[in-house]
Amino acid sequence: MNIVVINGTTIKGCTYHIKEMFLSVLRKENEITEYYLPKDLPEFCCGCKTCFSIDEKLCPHAEYAMPIWNSIIKSDIIVFAMPVYALRAPAQVKSLLDHFSCHWMAHRPDKSMFTKRAAILTNSIGGPNKPAQKDVSTSLNWMGVSDVESLGFGLMEGVIWDEISEKRRKKIERKTIAFAKRYQEEKLVNRSLKIKLLFEFTRMIHKQALKNEKEPSVDSQYWIDNGWIKEKR
Repeated sequence: MNIVVINGTTIKGCTYHIKEMFLSVLRKENEITEYYLPKDLPEFCCGCKTCFSIDEKLCPHAEYAMPIWNSIIKSDIIVFAMPVYALRAPAQVKSLLDHFSCHWMAHRPDKSMFTKRAAILTNSIGGPNKPAQKDVSTSLNWMGVSDVESLGFGLMEGVIWDEISEKRRKKIERKTIAFAKRYQEEKLVNRSLKIKLLFEFTRMIHKQALKNEKEPSVDSQYWIDNGWIKEKR
């Protein structure tokens, strides 16, 4: 299998160690590509709307964003590994998701996303992990990914890995490895009811939008080309 890993920090601390535990189960027989934010995407989305109105390849940050997107398209499993900042996903992770929002079902979803799996690994000092995980899972769902699972840890003892007790680290390792084993075997992924409903909802929106367009927009033409809506006559 092909696995792409989005690291939400370049620091080799708690997030890095948890991610390495996860990958230790999967490294042997899989191709793994990793990106580290913000190093591999140092620019924030500037809201120019070029990706929506023309083509994401013309994004002013395409030299950074497109290699990551191409790796995601090539992958079978998408992994996000990130710390929790102020109860939410780090800004650099949100920036990456902002760059890819043109691939939401409301715009131009890639067919391959409907068959992918995703894993979200998070850690916080002690606050809830779910809001940060939801920042990512919501975006992945809107891109068409049905199978998204999350694992989060409240570290409690601190944020320096070597200062966490061995007992706590062993517990984190056991849970992380057990979670990783779910991804050892290839799995047939079918669109969930939620993704089917989102797709049908957005298809109705695109059909209605096309009626009011003199010429198909970039999004409408994409849906026509994929056979999801019919060309206006």
